[in-house]
Amino acid sequence: MTTNPFALFDEWYAAAKAGEPNDPNAMALATADADGRPSVRMVLLKGHGPDGFTFYTNRGSDKAAQLAANMQGALLFHWKSLRWQIRIEGAVVLATDAQSDAYFASRGRDSRLGAWASDQSRPLADRATFEARVEEARVRFEGGDVPRPPFWGGYTVVPDRVEFWQDRAHRLHERRLFVRTGDDWTEGLLYP
Repeated sequence: MTTNPFALFDEWYAAAKAGEPNDPNAMALATADADGRPSVRMVLLKGHGPDGFTFYTNRGSDKAAQLAANMQGALLFHWKSLRWQIRIEGAVVLATDAQSDAYFASRGRDSRLGAWASDQSRPLADRATFEARVEEARVRFEGGDVPRPPFWGGYTVVPDRVEFWQDRAHRLHERRLFVRTGDDWTEGLLYP
């Protein structure tokens, strides 16, 4: 047993990167709007540590609007080939401009152009319209850097609960729950 969920996450994440064939950094992000209506979608983990778990997106997207109304989120990593899951719940904070700039600069040029071209979550008449907008962005930034759009950035889920779930025979699974208490963590087991 350990009282550090981040160290255990690092161990499991390393195993997932070695053994999960597709997108070991994929995680389901659950949010809820101001009325409590839930929504869930897949996003990619782009940073993690004791400060939380970070992903990036268009801040005009549905998920961003829900987070603006209710700065709480839940994440789920499901590594099917390992038969493991990690559930993370907590407050959500905006990544700094410096963090968002650094990550955006690390993306491929086409991905950066796509960020400028997309009105994420808004209705799109046809694929050709989006492709034309990508081409407009390509022309706009031809021969130069593609800076981070002002409407694009990161979010960090700062956990107060982290559950590690392992599949066991006959549905006798193992569930370890970490709960933040001030600056420390307590750990216990849950019935499957």
